[in-house]
Amino acid sequence: MTGTALTREQAEQEIRRLREQIRHHDYKYYVEAQPEISDLEYDRLVERLRELEARFPELVTPDSPTQRIGDQPVPELRSVRHRLPMLSIDNTYSQQEVRSWAQRLGRLLPGEKIHYVVEYKIDGVAIALTYENGRLVLGATRGNGTVGDDVTHNVRTIRDVPLRLRTNDPPPVVELRGEVYMTNSDLVRLNEEQKKKGEPPFANTRNVTAGSIRLLDPRLCAKRRLRMFVHSLGYYEGMEFATHIEFLHQVRRWGLKPTPHAQVFSSIDAVLAHCDELIEQLHELDFEVDGLVVKVNSLDQQQRLGATSKSPRWLIAYKFEKYEATTRVRDIQVQVGKTGIVTPVAILEPVEIAGTVVSRASLFNKDEVERKDVRVGDVVVVEKAGKIIPHVVRVEKHLREKRLPKFHFPTRCPECDTPLVQDEGGVYIRCPNPDCPAQLRERIRFFASREGMDIEGLGEKLVDQLVSTGLVRTYGDLYRLQVEDLEKLERMGEKSSQNLVRNIQASKRRGLARLLNALSIRHVGRHVAQVLAQQFGSIDRLMQASQEELAATLEIGPVIAQSVHEFLHSSRGQEIIEDLRSQGVLMEEPRAQQPRQQPLAGKTIVVTGTLENFTRDEIKQVIQQYGGRAASSVSSKTDFVLVGEKPGSKLQKARQLGVPTVSEEEFLTMIGRS
Repeated sequence: MTGTALTREQAEQEIRRLREQIRHHDYKYYVEAQPEISDLEYDRLVERLRELEARFPELVTPDSPTQRIGDQPVPELRSVRHRLPMLSIDNTYSQQEVRSWAQRLGRLLPGEKIHYVVEYKIDGVAIALTYENGRLVLGATRGNGTVGDDVTHNVRTIRDVPLRLRTNDPPPVVELRGEVYMTNSDLVRLNEEQKKKGEPPFANTRNVTAGSIRLLDPRLCAKRRLRMFVHSLGYYEGMEFATHIEFLHQVRRWGLKPTPHAQVFSSIDAVLAHCDELIEQLHELDFEVDGLVVKVNSLDQQQRLGATSKSPRWLIAYKFEKYEATTRVRDIQVQVGKTGIVTPVAILEPVEIAGTVVSRASLFNKDEVERKDVRVGDVVVVEKAGKIIPHVVRVEKHLREKRLPKFHFPTRCPECDTPLVQDEGGVYIRCPNPDCPAQLRERIRFFASREGMDIEGLGEKLVDQLVSTGLVRTYGDLYRLQVEDLEKLERMGEKSSQNLVRNIQASKRRGLARLLNALSIRHVGRHVAQVLAQQFGSIDRLMQASQEELAATLEIGPVIAQSVHEFLHSSRGQEIIEDLRSQGVLMEEPRAQQPRQQPLAGKTIVVTGTLENFTRDEIKQVIQQYGGRAASSVSSKTDFVLVGEKPGSKLQKARQLGVPTVSEEEFLTMIGRS
């Protein structure tokens, strides 16, 4: 209704309806990311509500969508005491320490089954929201864990945070704890605005967030477009939850965003495998993550486990080292992988990150290039997290000096000219030609790599020669190579050829898990290959398994099961298996024998440099086999550092802390293998 004839009762009804509509559309846009109306239509709803509230000011309520942003700055930030302390989180950079944490929980809860939830650790600012009877009454920073700052005036400007919970039956009191953050996309936008105003750019999202949430003027904070994820429960009254994941589902129903992609797992092995997957997918996120949090799912178990004076016992942060650098994009090229995926790669001006010179960074897929708007000539922030390959975090668009042409993804394979196809319902674009030379090269390279059959001496350049000369067209061809074949190749003399043939023949005994991983079966990586090898024991038993039986295997599921089943029962897959079998490749998984002696029992060991007798994976297995823990970083708790050739910064850290160092020869003597 419009016009002067509108009565107070009619205005009240329309105001109520408009508020409900706006809250609904806020929820669809900010929480579910599924907007139902255009920005223009949404703005018209808000404008109509403002108009009615201006005409009937007595109908304005604090939780009205128009009241998010205050008109005046607050004079100062008031200190508030948390009803329950906001404790810190124990953290580690070692998967072995996560396992040790789980073992401690097992001792504290003997005989009980423990389920775990894995969540992102958002790199932002900790905030506690208090709702009373469904209305937001307080937003407070963590502060020192006991006393924080009242930043309600700024929290109200965050569109992810509803001023009223979406429920007709709210609890009397509930405190929701989470992380306020800024997306990389919004930092790009903000720095472009800073440039227009002649003001300096902001360095990173966390600094902007920390400064913005404590501003006195909410109008300035509103312009920063902060976001929030809820990750835990503080003080509450009048409700009960059985599990943490149940609480996160309720958070979403109330109209807030829980930490995304949280999942429940029944074993710590599954937890750590999932952590590896999430770390490899960091490039897909538009927000910064500095680790992963593992929590006990049962709230009853959480309560019984309790806390130390500093942190809860029922959760741990598994962090990874992150390093950033700024450089310029010289070119964008595409490369064809072993499964046909065509990946764009940024060719960079070389820059040092964490002691390594980086000149390439994956852009992963077409959508990522478009989402981040990466162009040749751009200045970009490149990040390296943990062991994953460097990736572009964001484009520093405020440094874009001129109009740069957009990158156009090719429509045909750059290697064999086959028309490219996009995965149905997916983001990856592939070359569908299984005989594509680029795919063959990458498959052979991976087959020979340390993760695969670990064929020492079969490097990238030699693989290129073997494929280009036609000596190797299949995996089985590797095992048919003779010394005289190799001697004809560039830089391959008699001795090096003999060594390579010997190494190729030795790789036949690697076992089923290595073989499954080496075959480049879609969705099968090292961990999945190990699970399948341990469960089925031989390639024959694996081929006899139905798709349903594969899917029922713990950690496999229907997608992996379908991929494995299709490969093993395709004519190409069966030809590969039979060809390798004819060459004497072992297709069973050897049963590892535990050594009787445990000379490393209870010791925490860090490895640095290149070892003569072990790969990285092998030395970790040996350390665990003899009772030790393989840690990734040196601390005062490290018992000794195993030093190989060309050691890194860990050796210097060990010397600073006075941690003993051991040579590879001394280590072999220690475990009785010298």
